[in-house]
Amino acid sequence: MLHDQCMKKVNALQLRQSLGRILRSLRKDGEPILIERRREPAAVLISLEAYQLRFVDREADEKRRALVREITEAKLTLPGSNAVEAIRELRSKGR
Repeated sequence: MLHDQCMKKVNALQLRQSLGRILRSLRKDGEPILIERRREPAAVLISLEAYQLRFVDREADEKRRALVREITEAKLTLPGSNAVEAIRELRSKGR
């Protein structure tokens, strides 16, 4: 399998016994670490940065895109002849 050739591997026992060392290695080089249990792939340990880039930031981006789509699809008619005038009017009401 491809993951056998391109990732560091540790078994579950090594992970339990050497968690600090493994986390330092992950922080240093940022390479994902394949965790095996009974010689079978069980999980992948990734850095916090990789997690944020792949999952958290992606979710936030998708939420932003969904909001923009929702606003665009709403096609609201705002007072005034254009968006700038509408914003000015809204600001003046807030004062």
